[in-house]
Amino acid sequence: MREDAILTPGQVGQYLKNIMDRDQLLSRLLVRGELSNYKMYPSGHHYFTLKDGEGALRCVMFRSDAQSLRFRPENGMQVIAAGRVTVFPRDGQYQLYCARLTPEGVGDLALAFEQLKEKLAREGLFDQVQKREIPQFPGKIALITSPAGAAVQDMIRILGARWPLTEIKVIPVRVQGAEASQEIAAAIQWANWHHAADLIITGRGGGSIEDLWAFNEEVVARAIYASEIPVISAVGHEPDVTIADFVADLRASTPSNAAELAVPDQNEVYMSLLGERERLNGAISARLVQYRQTLKRLAGSRPMTEPASYFREKRLLLDFQSSRLTYGLRHAAAGQRERLTALSAALPNEAERLLNRRRERLKSLAASLDALSPLKVLGRGYSIAHREDGKAVVSISDVESGDKLKLTLSDGSVDCQVI
Repeated sequence: MREDAILTPGQVGQYLKNIMDRDQLLSRLLVRGELSNYKMYPSGHHYFTLKDGEGALRCVMFRSDAQSLRFRPENGMQVIAAGRVTVFPRDGQYQLYCARLTPEGVGDLALAFEQLKEKLAREGLFDQVQKREIPQFPGKIALITSPAGAAVQDMIRILGARWPLTEIKVIPVRVQGAEASQEIAAAIQWANWHHAADLIITGRGGGSIEDLWAFNEEVVARAIYASEIPVISAVGHEPDVTIADFVADLRASTPSNAAELAVPDQNEVYMSLLGERERLNGAISARLVQYRQTLKRLAGSRPMTEPASYFREKRLLLDFQSSRLTYGLRHAAAGQRERLTALSAALPNEAERLLNRRRERLKSLAASLDALSPLKVLGRGYSIAHREDGKAVVSISDVESGDKLKLTLSDGSVDCQVI
């Protein structure tokens, strides 16, 4: 390109892009910084800024690369981004095309584990009250695990030795790899839909955190939580802990331990039954001895040795009670007759006294009524004046000169006129 060449902005951007794409440092770059303005678009692309105290770098992580993220990036998180720096010719801005993002100071799997654990704990998936009871004698057990691993063989052997009455169903799934978590979750759902078992054991043998990661996936945790069939989680060795262990109804340290927890030991049950039989036999023997003693005592009693004497005693008692009853009835009848006689004698006198009291009361009321009669007042020389409208004259203001009045006396009435 000539020194005096005139370029368009797009050509300048493309020129710089070509230079930066050929730079070995910029094409394989590791950048440490703090996440800022992190956004995930519906397209699946992630856009964010890496910054420190001296500058900022725009970054983009395309959907194909973002799908491999094990943790959830958040603003303020210290990370190390791997990718290449180049120019986007359209806007002339340089940015980091991030291919891999790792949290600084802790592995991405460990961070993803803690993030999912915290999220599910807040939702209550680990609450003890949500745990289902493990059946004491499960008739069917579904083993959701790899059919080729040593873990499934150990579980089948231990289950058969401890409790041969249980039917074992192996539901084969992958327990490692990208599709393992979906297969495990689908198997748990299938077992519930078809009521395939009374108990589910899911797990695998030991390995690295990457090997066990299928049991740390959210889809498996939610499938275990939604299961109506109790679930025992049996993943890895004793120190290994997965999200499935927190959600499951019971955690076993190993697959072999899960088989031991799932069913009782037939030898222990047999010995327990022997002990119960001995206690039952002892209780029956003691009860028989007690009954024999009672029978012996009854056999030697007088009613058994002299049955007729028993009836004679009862006959005497009957005669005694009969005489008492007869005497009582007679005495009661005599008392009733005496009370009736006394009542009959007293009744006429009482009726006469009551009638006399009623007569005296009537006389008293008649005298009171006669004393209040207006006729008694007229008999003493008084009269009552009525106007023509029949109203009694009680005041001089009730009449005027010329009014006609009727005077009522004790033996008649007189018509008169006011002068």
